[in-house]
Amino acid sequence: MDYLSCADTAEKLRITVRRVQQMCKQGELPGAVKDGRTWLIPVNAVSEDLNAQKKPLPIGVSDFKAATIGYYYVDKTLLIRDFLDTKPMVSLFTRPRRFGKTLNMDMLRVFFEKTEEDTSVYFKDKQIWQCGDFYTRHQGQYPVIFLTFKDVKCLTWEETFQKIRILISLEFMRHSELENSSVLTTYEKEQYHRFASDSATEVDCQMGLQLLSMLLHKHYGKECIIIIDEYDTPIQQGHNCNFYLEIVNFMRNFFSGGLKDNPHLAFGFLTEILRVAKESIFSGMNNLKINSILDESYSEYFGFTKEEVKDILSYYEKAGKYQEICDWYDGYQFGNTEIFNPWSVINYIADKCFPKAFWQSTGSNEIIGEIISTATPETTEDLYKLLCGEKITTYIDTSVIYPEIQNNPYSIYSFLLVAGYLKVAAVYPQNDGNFMCDVAIPNKEIAFVYEKEVLNRTNQNNVSISISQAIFSGDTKKLEFLLEEFMIKSISSMDGVNEGFYHGMMLGLCAVLGNRYRVRSNRESGLGRFDIQLMPLVNGIPGFLFEFKHTNDAHVDLASLAEKALQQIDEKKYDTYLRAAGVNSIIKVGIAFRGKNAVVKRA
Repeated sequence: MDYLSCADTAEKLRITVRRVQQMCKQGELPGAVKDGRTWLIPVNAVSEDLNAQKKPLPIGVSDFKAATIGYYYVDKTLLIRDFLDTKPMVSLFTRPRRFGKTLNMDMLRVFFEKTEEDTSVYFKDKQIWQCGDFYTRHQGQYPVIFLTFKDVKCLTWEETFQKIRILISLEFMRHSELENSSVLTTYEKEQYHRFASDSATEVDCQMGLQLLSMLLHKHYGKECIIIIDEYDTPIQQGHNCNFYLEIVNFMRNFFSGGLKDNPHLAFGFLTEILRVAKESIFSGMNNLKINSILDESYSEYFGFTKEEVKDILSYYEKAGKYQEICDWYDGYQFGNTEIFNPWSVINYIADKCFPKAFWQSTGSNEIIGEIISTATPETTEDLYKLLCGEKITTYIDTSVIYPEIQNNPYSIYSFLLVAGYLKVAAVYPQNDGNFMCDVAIPNKEIAFVYEKEVLNRTNQNNVSISISQAIFSGDTKKLEFLLEEFMIKSISSMDGVNEGFYHGMMLGLCAVLGNRYRVRSNRESGLGRFDIQLMPLVNGIPGFLFEFKHTNDAHVDLASLAEKALQQIDEKKYDTYLRAAGVNSIIKVGIAFRGKNAVVKRA
């Protein structure tokens, strides 16, 4: 029989060598044989018809069995290897929404859970099965408790508890083997029936993990694995809907019984967006290993790596879209690994590679509104700097909690980072276990979400568009009118106390020009630092330089002050950077502010 190498097969099928290797492992190329560290593929197994029937993309699929059988699956099973190498008693993974947490937790359930079905068939063609007996002997050996709170999004504590109680009841029902167990006592079976019949009280439910793990341990003679997915979803709802104390108190007792000093526990896995250690939910739990987005452990298992994205694009014959997919959905940094947003990548390919902000529709953004409503002028200016493509340096507390967003200005950036709205550009570890970080917006998708959310939340979107049009057309009278109208409607007489306030306001109003200009603030150019520069991203349009002046003195002529601002642009040669970049047409704008009045001059 004639054979082809992986490279020859990849060329014939117009896919990557790595994808061919995966097809060999998964049995998609009949007769392929391992030859040392490579594969040999029968010539008659390689047909272009293989590309005719593509597996569908797993949009919204969080069931591991379904994902591996019927869809294109990105193999993340080495997460199991990395876990078994260290075996922490309880592992907590913090990642943004839609980065594969639920699918990975279901993968762990299918791998470890002891069932009548031989579930090893779902792993024999995966990477974990090539790691040896030390790892595979754990497959199918443990009773597993699995709960996901990702859909517990109710408006009241009463509705929230009712939904949690039903989820607990369903998990008891899933273990129906306990009903006729020969080793459980009559009283233990009565306890089982009380939960399975949805008759448990709130106090009963707080002990649900402890009771079910005890019953399963006794029935199987083996300690349990407990998996809790997105447990902070109802906590965020509690914060948004004023039942925060009730849900935190419930979760504290619920987890304490199941995960703290529980003799019936083998291992525990939890996922969330925000770590809530400060809530004392895990108080005294010294067996908890936290894996945040700043940690190297497990960094490549949530989201897609560069090679995985290249494989997907190659499989669907879209390799030429790699740069566009990088611009829109790359940019995240988990530990030392560059990560793409998986939800957006698969939706982009499914949507015929038309780029748009898929991620914004996957969850509520009330927290963004809360951030904006409580932000100081300094924080607002920094948020707009981020929107304009700049980096800011800030303290990051990886154990930020929801109530702190209102009281601690630094927690805003901590939340935005762990929730997926920012990326880490540089890390400076601190002695308290937290970090100073340079943070920035990761990609075009998030810039779009920022533009929509930040501008809409501050009611600036429509006026920003009008002001940007006046700036672009050089209409100083219209710009004066719009600025004064905006300030009359939007700012307090106490706001305009210094030039910095107006600088931040103008930076936000210029942000809507981000599709045509790179907006820069307070950068070195010539003999000083300009206030705002608009660097054209499109050939043939002018660049802009803004200089602002402010006075509280009613006797100062604003027109003269605006002229001084224009003179400063020339005297300090602020146009040096633009001209060095090849921008010859430059519009210089001087604006003088006093209270809710403005005078605009241009040259």
